[in-house]
Amino acid sequence: MHSPSEAAAVPLTSPATNGTFCPQSRRRFVLIAAILASALGFIDGSILAIATPAIRVNLGASLAEAQWISNAYALTLSALILAGGAAGDRFGLRRAFVTGIALFIVASLACALAPNALVLIAFRAVQGIGAAIMVPGSLAIIAKAYPKKERGRAIGIWAAASALTTALGPVVGGFVLSAFGDGIWRAIFAINLPLGLISIYLLLAKVPADAPTEKRSLDLGGAALATLAFGALAYGLTSMSATGEGHMAGPSIAAGVVLLAVFIAFELRQREPMIDLNLFRAGAFAGANVATFFLYFALSANLFYLPMLLIAGWGLSTAEVGFIYLPLSASIALLSGPVGQLSDRIGPRFPIACGSLVVAFAFAGLALLTHAGIHNFWTGTFPLMALMGLGMALVVSPLSTAIMTAVDDKDTGAASGINNAVSRIGGLIAVAAMGSLAAWVYANALDGNATPGVPGFGEPATAGLAPAVDAARLAASDAAFAVVSSVTAVLCLLAAVIAWTTISGERLPWPRRAENTQS
Repeated sequence: MHSPSEAAAVPLTSPATNGTFCPQSRRRFVLIAAILASALGFIDGSILAIATPAIRVNLGASLAEAQWISNAYALTLSALILAGGAAGDRFGLRRAFVTGIALFIVASLACALAPNALVLIAFRAVQGIGAAIMVPGSLAIIAKAYPKKERGRAIGIWAAASALTTALGPVVGGFVLSAFGDGIWRAIFAINLPLGLISIYLLLAKVPADAPTEKRSLDLGGAALATLAFGALAYGLTSMSATGEGHMAGPSIAAGVVLLAVFIAFELRQREPMIDLNLFRAGAFAGANVATFFLYFALSANLFYLPMLLIAGWGLSTAEVGFIYLPLSASIALLSGPVGQLSDRIGPRFPIACGSLVVAFAFAGLALLTHAGIHNFWTGTFPLMALMGLGMALVVSPLSTAIMTAVDDKDTGAASGINNAVSRIGGLIAVAAMGSLAAWVYANALDGNATPGVPGFGEPATAGLAPAVDAARLAASDAAFAVVSSVTAVLCLLAAVIAWTTISGERLPWPRRAENTQS
């Protein structure tokens, strides 16, 4: 699942010159290709959560397998995105961007044809590798193709198109899933083929090649260690919810912790590390990233498991559930600009802390709603999601500002990349950990009703289920999600406290403020 901050983020790789490799007559093709490529990831990320119950029914996937359908992509993307950004500098942005798109659409086609959950998981991981090259390339190639005086407008158009895609994707996808049945989930991946091919054609036929800007090391050793470390952690956390695999949880988590320590030691010894850990010595940078981790952990957990509850538990249609993403995308699209200007005037601390509190209230409201068994979507769940969207809109732009201003100008690209990776790692760990928590609460809430015929958490009710057992299943589903929302509400509250105590409350100095406006 892509983080909503992408539309407001600065490029992970910054052009080495104020000039541009692309003639004015062809710049629009760069912009169109970047918009189409970004749509690939946004469509997959935003629709997949509401399609998960259909995928589970169609492929017979367990909760743990459903978690990995999301996490396989998140793992490779979060671990490799910094190396993917460096690839654009080393080999040329157009070449790297086309390679990322091609790998993404080939993997997407394989996902659309997957005969079972394990094959789907494997190719979702390959998709993530393609996205790790494609995602940083989409914004970076715009920045390199357009001169400074035109760059802001071009990035604004890209951001608006990305926000529109993110907002409308789940709504349209929800209606399609409702209209055509469970098997249509394959079209979510198949649609990537024509979009990707058009993007590749524009880049190769209409856009000149750009020269590599610098011979940067890709730090493949660090990328491999990060993948193994976070993969082991995610596997250990996920295995808690998998029947028969619970004994693997402890050893896997321990291995993940050890590998994470090895990764940190490895990065500290590298001349050109994938992650410059010295940046974390700045308290404001470290605090902003911890707040980012907590916020995107909370956001990802709720956006992944809430559709399961609504569709499989409450019995709502995917068409209705698709609307829960609309307030988030619309709020970020409409408010990020004004909130960013406010952050420039008063400093980023207050908007981040205030927005985090608003998100905490929204998730606490979801917890109370589901704990009480109140199944009012349009008068209960949807308004709370709108409140959450407002809170995230207060956070996204100031958080980017806080990251940029916490480091020296020469480190802003690296800082942006690290923060982007942190948000994705937060989502990866959230889906793994909160799924296991939900499964445990669900099983305990069922108690005596846990007969072999009762579906697991997030699975639709089977035909012929006794009314009393179905009622117990629904109550257990509510209880499981209420705990998830309660935990995430506390994390958002912690994010507010951390932001208030670590991030500067001073207004941005004018030179840096102008630079961020250009970004």
